Amino acid sequence: MAKTDAQSPHNTGEPTIEQLQQRYQALHTRKIQAETQRDSAKTRLDDLQAQARQKYGTDDLAKLQEKLAEIINENTRKKTKYQEDLDKIERELAAVEAKFSEGSAAPGDGGQSRR
Repeated sequence: MAKTDAQSPHNTGEPTIEQLQQRYQALHTRKIQAETQRDSAKTRLDDLQAQARQKYGTDDLAKLQEKLAEIINENTRKKTKYQEDLDKIERELAAVEAKFSEGSAAPGDGGQSRR
């Protein structure tokens, strides 16, 4: 039976010291990468919390969610009011245009408006 790279000449099935060192290096590299990502995430979190405190007076997640719900409700209310106002203006404008059209088409002028 042929020996594989994972086997040493003296211990069959046991990894060599070089293989263990490579494994350690790979794990060490992953640890450093994970720590770097953790540190970046912590810095980003700190920045976002500071922004939330400055803009909304808190960085508490539950309070921010309440504030978001309030903002969404207020925006919905404002949008509805804006739409109602535009509908009213459109109706009033149509009424004025209709009244103007009736007044412009006086009898005897052939339905043409005066200029």
